[in-house]
Amino acid sequence: MTVRQVRRAALVLAALLAVAIAFVVVQARRHPSLDDFQALNLPAAPAGAAVTVRFAGVATLLFDDGETAWMTDGFFSRPGMGTTFFGRIGPDAATIDSALKRLGVTRLAAVVPVHSHYDHAMDSPTVALRTGAVLVGSNSTMQIGFGAGLPPAQLREVRPGDTVALGRFKLTFIASRHSPTPWSDGVSVENIMAPVVPPTRAPAWREGQVWSIVVEHASGGRWLIEGSAGFIPGALAGRKVDTVFLGVGTLGRKDDAYRSAYWHETVQLTGAKRVVPIHWDDFWLPLDQPLQAMPLLFDDFGATMADLSRRAKQDRVELRMAPLFTPFAP
Repeated sequence: MTVRQVRRAALVLAALLAVAIAFVVVQARRHPSLDDFQALNLPAAPAGAAVTVRFAGVATLLFDDGETAWMTDGFFSRPGMGTTFFGRIGPDAATIDSALKRLGVTRLAAVVPVHSHYDHAMDSPTVALRTGAVLVGSNSTMQIGFGAGLPPAQLREVRPGDTVALGRFKLTFIASRHSPTPWSDGVSVENIMAPVVPPTRAPAWREGQVWSIVVEHASGGRWLIEGSAGFIPGALAGRKVDTVFLGVGTLGRKDDAYRSAYWHETVQLTGAKRVVPIHWDDFWLPLDQPLQAMPLLFDDFGATMADLSRRAKQDRVELRMAPLFTPFAP
């Protein structure tokens, strides 16, 4: 190969690399439109509702029956994409306080991460410290609590099959799996083996045990929280619920066979009559802005909703969206 040919090949490679980088940058900033889904937003809860739920992005859900309030995840800091990938992250106390105030939260019985990745569990110990809540979760979640300095009285480890009573609520913890992604194979359980002391790199918050959480209330309501779009076949058989809070992150990039299996395991097996997608929003954007779907580089929320709409229609299941911060009847 001549020097001229080498230079020409180098220029071609450089051009291709520039195009690839440009594509990644553009796709990382492109968000699917949410306009078609506005009509699916649930209305505000009627006066006297036995239980209300508030959605605060990703998989954060605040359950309240007027006597007892508890929360999944409590992830509010939402550090930006660049900082998350290339820097050190940790809880932002002011942002957490602002979100709790917006939710009207002063006291919580528990904060319950659905697994231990940073976009679920990073803020959980701070929320517990602010509200007096018990941090409930796997041993990996306990390591996050240790790193934040939570006292033993505010830590409760659970294992698959355990139940936790919170006032008139009962939570049952069922082992599940994470959605397969470039960072998680959807099968292995990657535990945290030592206390996580923030600020640190995002991968320090390893997955830990992933939960399907069945929530029951003395009033008769039964709900499933599926925080990640993964599953263990048959794990939810015989668990009947009214509503599934369905984690859909990365579902838009899965094939039809995977989506069909996920729907079967979480919706058809449980007999749910309502599905509310969660974990669909861009968690690198702050909560003081309107929620946007995950960038197209990582997921396709439009494809997810088209698939869910078709399956919901076939099975006569109500597909609704949770409004941000507004209490609704689950």
